[in-house]
Amino acid sequence: MKLKKRYGKIVTIVSGFDSGIDAKKIAKSLKNELACGGTYKDGIIELQGDHSKKIKGLLVKLGFEEESISQ
Repeated sequence: MKLKKRYGKIVTIVSGFDSGIDAKKIAKSLKNELACGGTYKDGIIELQGDHSKKIKGLLVKLGFEEESISQ
């Protein structure tokens, strides 16, 4: 999902992680792969920029099942 934030900047939101998953580690991996900034807070990963086309492939690469990812 993508949103417009303050000053018209676009961010990509990744959410819906189970409690046993280390979302901070996933956020760090996604930021490194996408060469972007971002943050993790309250179970939600925010990535700077529009990465909606790439995020599914990266989550599958990190070990998530493709059927469990919705956009």
